[in-house]
Amino acid sequence: MKTAFPSSTLNILATLALLGGAAAAQAQGADGYPSKPVTLVVPTAPAGGTDTIARMFADVFSKAMKQPFIVENRPGANGILGVDYAAKSPADGSRVLFTYTASMVINPFLYKKLPYDPVKDFTPVAQVGRAGNLLLVRKDLPVGNLKEFVAYVKAHPNKLNYCSWGNGSGGHLTMESLQKQAGLTMTHVAYKGSTPCVQDLMGGQVDAAFADISTTAELVKAGRVKAVAYSGAGRLPLLPDVPTMNESGYPFSNYTWYGFFVPAKTPPAIVNKLNAAIVAALKDPAVVKRLHDMNFTDIPLTTPDQFKATIAKDLRDWEVLVKAVGVTLD
Repeated sequence: MKTAFPSSTLNILATLALLGGAAAAQAQGADGYPSKPVTLVVPTAPAGGTDTIARMFADVFSKAMKQPFIVENRPGANGILGVDYAAKSPADGSRVLFTYTASMVINPFLYKKLPYDPVKDFTPVAQVGRAGNLLLVRKDLPVGNLKEFVAYVKAHPNKLNYCSWGNGSGGHLTMESLQKQAGLTMTHVAYKGSTPCVQDLMGGQVDAAFADISTTAELVKAGRVKAVAYSGAGRLPLLPDVPTMNESGYPFSNYTWYGFFVPAKTPPAIVNKLNAAIVAALKDPAVVKRLHDMNFTDIPLTTPDQFKATIAKDLRDWEVLVKAVGVTLD
């Protein structure tokens, strides 16, 4: 004998069936992820530190997940153009963002009309590496350490310039912090990436810069530029004679990192699958060696929630620094 259900009950059962089917489809899609090539969005120009590491991971992912991970560089506006592009991408794992500290935890305090919200528009996947920046000077500048650099700049007020990879970048803010502490006055020259900044530093067109360690430590060893300080917590094994800013009497505790993100509402199963692939890569001796060769000695293994907590802390810390140095951008 068939049981007759009220129409309202039938509607509920139909809704539950649809939800169950959608959940099953989502789970199946995650199990098969990625089923097509994935775009790895990088908000910097090619050849810089961010791009170099992104391409290494693109190769690792392509081999591990049996689908091409294709790097797409979208530089400009201190990472805003590329990050905004990624924020507006489909929440299906087809576009993954690989970016750096400033674009996610510094920009919110620099720009009044940032087109994306780093917390609401993204889901953190995993942090990759943590480090400081090297304070570099042109090789013929007559200074050998931070104390001598400060004295030289004070003796030549408004005569020297320094470059960074963009207004409001980590390199810009670190130098502004040093200038404020030491009472220095230099001219800031903003570039659209770290590579042209460092190239002009080597060429003598600019006098100094805070730059990422991944692409500059070897230049220091080769004598192309001089390193007078490091903004990280401890000295670099590759450059043990370069003291930290803290050791030199100019405290700096903010660090930089790289990390993977996906658009908000990306299925958790996809987020977790990407995280697992990143953590596995960071346990691979070959990958670790390549990161060490780029002078990343601090390589935390993070879950999405742990990376989320790091971002929340860094938002607080960088807000304090941005307000202290008084840098704002339109």
